[in-house]
Amino acid sequence: MPRFYWLRFPAHSRYTGNLSARHKWGGLPGVRCPECGATWAGSATAYPSADLSSLPERKAFEAPRPEPFDEFVRLRELVRPLVPPGAQLLPGAEFGPLVGTATGTFSPLFFYFTTMPLMHREALEQLQSEGVRGLRGLPTELRFRQKQHPELLELELLPHGRLHPDCTPERPPPCPKCGHDYFTRPEEPILDAATLPTHTDLFRLADFETMLIGTDCFVEAVRRLGLEDVDCRELMTR
Repeated sequence: MPRFYWLRFPAHSRYTGNLSARHKWGGLPGVRCPECGATWAGSATAYPSADLSSLPERKAFEAPRPEPFDEFVRLRELVRPLVPPGAQLLPGAEFGPLVGTATGTFSPLFFYFTTMPLMHREALEQLQSEGVRGLRGLPTELRFRQKQHPELLELELLPHGRLHPDCTPERPPPCPKCGHDYFTRPEEPILDAATLPTHTDLFRLADFETMLIGTDCFVEAVRRLGLEDVDCRELMTR
């Protein structure tokens, strides 16, 4: 059984990178659920490979807003053929390359914005050569103020795995209609071993998409290569 780590941007970094950016084609609207009464948009996942240019209704994804549940479902199914298999497509999921401005310096693994995980092209190629699986980096359309800057790729990380019920004992059941599953992230997360993927070394947690999870293969390769600025906290599995 591999070991699993929660990957985060460190509390203290010598890098100064910052983004003012969004995804080119916008995203799914929020949803107003007639059953649980919640209005929400909880996705932290973007699908930079999704190209909505041929979609006649692409303008419907430009402006963030809540929609009634049936309209949300209609829009979600319009984009489903354009995203990778296994995409959750929660309310707020975004599409297309990252567009905007980048300032400052960026570490080889830039996980400061968990909704926009970035990696230098060289770092991605090094990790792939070390046998790390499941890394897909997509080109960005970021503009830099400085002439000398790295080529930043956005990682397309699909959601897999869940937290174990033992670490969320007060967690209410999700809404059976819209799937709204509001709960606070536990201080000591425990992963549900039976739900964890075996085909990739880097992924988002399906029930807490802001948590980036790496296997020991990923973490050991990062350490061997001396790639900077990622805090790796081993998590229990059960």
